[in-house]
Amino acid sequence: MRRLAGLLVVPLLLLSTAACGSDDKGSDSASMKNGLPAITAGAKFGEKPTLSKGEGDPPKELKVNVISEGKGAVTKKGDALQVNYLGQAWDSATPFDNSFDRGQPFDLTLGAGGVIKGWDQGLEGQKVGSRIEIGIPPELGYGAQGQGDIKPNATLVFVVDILKSVTIPKSATGTPVAQENKDLPKVGTNTDGKAPTLTVPKVDAPTKLVSNYVVESKGEAVKATDTVVVNYVAALWKDGKVFDSTYTAGKPANFPLANLTLKGLKDGLVGKKVGSRVLIVAPPSEAFGDKEQQGIPKNSTLVFAVDILTKM
Repeated sequence: MRRLAGLLVVPLLLLSTAACGSDDKGSDSASMKNGLPAITAGAKFGEKPTLSKGEGDPPKELKVNVISEGKGAVTKKGDALQVNYLGQAWDSATPFDNSFDRGQPFDLTLGAGGVIKGWDQGLEGQKVGSRIEIGIPPELGYGAQGQGDIKPNATLVFVVDILKSVTIPKSATGTPVAQENKDLPKVGTNTDGKAPTLTVPKVDAPTKLVSNYVVESKGEAVKATDTVVVNYVAALWKDGKVFDSTYTAGKPANFPLANLTLKGLKDGLVGKKVGSRVLIVAPPSEAFGDKEQQGIPKNSTLVFAVDILTKM
């Protein structure tokens, strides 16, 4: 499943491949610091860094240097993180990717496997507000296949600013809202972290966007510029068949709403309260229209049960 991942414009780092590192300091020089390439400009937290090219043999294990330690909470597996980063190959002086130029931080769920293993391991146990440098051997990066501009068996170096860390609840919580319209799907109100039931009636689909509370929380309203962390079940109105579910994958999804191209899903989430469960019905005009998309038939009405777990 996970077809909705294709609806987002995401940076290279999201593409993951199918013991945190050495404490060896390494030898320092003008271009090396504690065994990793030195930051030659933009060294402060929040500044776009410039990295030297690596010298000598790269580390064979994951290596993490804390450039400056923050005073925030310690990150743990399962947290939603927001970071800025710059990535460069060990044998290059030119970055292959960075979020500073985009002006948009990158969001991930730590330990969920949505990023390369070197990130999941290197970011765990760090304090919010820290700038760290991570040296990642190929087996914890993109391995023998490489990725885009990254060559096969490349050792990678990242400078990462940890901006925020949020604990993700297991479920929506709040007050169940009566679902009295027999012509709309019914969604379960369980709050145990398991997938809610989603039952689509055998009637004609609505022609306008539907966005209704199933469980209403007291959280902040979602804005169009937010990144939300969600669990969802997605089905076709025509036969009620589920075509995507985060519960099946076993991990929530991060949706930067500014980049979400499925209009009905985006519009159905904006304005709703964080912590709530929402039923969204997106007619073809608010979904994929008259084009088949990733196995979803053209002119399909889509149904979503979405838990808005938190926002970044």
